[in-house]
Amino acid sequence: MVTLEINANEFVLHPSGAVYWREKQTWLLADIHLGKVAHFRKNGIAVPRAAEGSFYQKIALLLSLFPVNRLLFLGDLFHSTQNNEWYLFEAWAKKQPYQMVLISGNHDLIPPWKLESLGIEVVSEQQEAGFLFHHFPDQSTKSFLFCGHLHPGVKLTGAGKQQLKLPCFYHTSTQLILPAFGAFTGLHLLKPKATDKVYVSTGKEVIEIVERV
Repeated sequence: MVTLEINANEFVLHPSGAVYWREKQTWLLADIHLGKVAHFRKNGIAVPRAAEGSFYQKIALLLSLFPVNRLLFLGDLFHSTQNNEWYLFEAWAKKQPYQMVLISGNHDLIPPWKLESLGIEVVSEQQEAGFLFHHFPDQSTKSFLFCGHLHPGVKLTGAGKQQLKLPCFYHTSTQLILPAFGAFTGLHLLKPKATDKVYVSTGKEVIEIVERV
């Protein structure tokens, strides 16, 4: 894990793609896309069923690492309209003692009242402690922004010209774009500027990439 200090607050980058805000005992998670596997399979696209339960395995690990008061979802909690995945999530959510907040993303089509019935607050954005939390990136914001949406990744080239595409935390002077927390989401490859910082996740560790090709 890598710890960043931003505006005198500590944020821990975890290999899962989540970020732990130490001062607020809050996990930030973006682009989980629950129900995407079921949605694809329903439409005849073969997707391994193993991807369906990955969220619950990953979140259980995160909740065991640090003290937790809140889960802050940075949009696209669900991939589309309700399917069978809803009932699995409903059973999980009802057992959680934490405050949960969803910042709506473009894929969040399930009515807010259904999420609120599980104790999940639904908002369009959140301002807190001088930070802005939103689903979409925005270079013009005056507050430092935490967001998702892009599913950021980078392509690395080795000495033997072999190439590897990995998800990353994309850190600029104004925002931190989180990688997708979901297991079946794809990557949007970015071309970092010299002033940007990139922290790739191998799934087991987070590594800052200093030299990029």
